Amino acid sequence: MRCPFCGCEDTAVKDSRSAEDGSSIRRRRQCTACGGRFTTFERVQLRELVVVKSSGRREAFDRDKLMRSVQISLRKRNVDQERVDQMLTGVIRRLESLGETEIPSKVVGELVMEGLAGLDDVAYVRYASVYRNFREARDFGEFIGELEDQEGAGGA
Repeated sequence: MRCPFCGCEDTAVKDSRSAEDGSSIRRRRQCTACGGRFTTFERVQLRELVVVKSSGRREAFDRDKLMRSVQISLRKRNVDQERVDQMLTGVIRRLESLGETEIPSKVVGELVMEGLAGLDDVAYVRYASVYRNFREARDFGEFIGELEDQEGAGGA
């Protein structure tokens, strides 16, 4: 593992422990050259995923990019980071279990929306507003109306 401070490739693992409900390993490392300390996470990856955008463009799936978009929707919301990590890990496992290496971005978006619906209603609406490209306030109203209809039907 390359040191983020000096670029040296010789680092020592000082501590390892399970993280994210056992789905990853957190390693505390120290650079042998500069003494800098940093943390890395190691996760199981079942297959290389490629996201196919609506334009047809393809790009490698990036967990960090997906996490950033989820974090934006959760900004100033009181949701435990561990729950967010678990939700994201669940989305990725579902994507990997589809058996395909190329996944349409629409599928990724829908799975993230499902996950956010279970975490926080406001974050769910925020994510949907970007994912579904809301253009005016009326779009929010219609979407929230659909949510209320679904909750009413589900509770009856």
